Amino acid sequence: MKRYAGLLGLSFLWIAKSAQANPACVVCTVAVGASLSVARRLGISDCVVGLWLGAFLTLLGYWSIWWFDKKKWYFWGRDAILILLSLGLVMGVYIRDLDYTPQPIAYVLYLDPFLASVLGGSLLYLLSQKFYGFLKEKNGGHAHFPFEKVALPLLFLMVASGCLTWSI
Repeated sequence: MKRYAGLLGLSFLWIAKSAQANPACVVCTVAVGASLSVARRLGISDCVVGLWLGAFLTLLGYWSIWWFDKKKWYFWGRDAILILLSLGLVMGVYIRDLDYTPQPIAYVLYLDPFLASVLGGSLLYLLSQKFYGFLKEKNGGHAHFPFEKVALPLLFLMVASGCLTWSI
């Protein structure tokens, strides 16, 4: 048992040595991805699940762009293609489980509530990252507290989830 613990410790040190600083946490990405299916099984509203899915898709698009940058794969429209591809692939999984029921938004735009919440979640994640950048700039280039970049999107999404749950 001690040998396995030592091996685990050495492997952790090897991974930590080669780790790079990134604005998005891999553990958080996996946790959000796994929690979506659990939330649907618990009976949480599809709009709330869509909100978190939108943030997850935005993060997935970010990781794809980061990976393409690392491989030095550049071509015209790459970022938009990667984001639309991640949106299309994951939405395809959820669409087969949902009924498509477009509803009017501001009497002009007809949109499915689940798709609207996915787009809202993406927008919330982007706004939280812009807000983090603003706060960091005002604080001399430093975060106010550890993991502020993780806490802000979670706060934005939790408040929006509460508002959606309350209104439903």
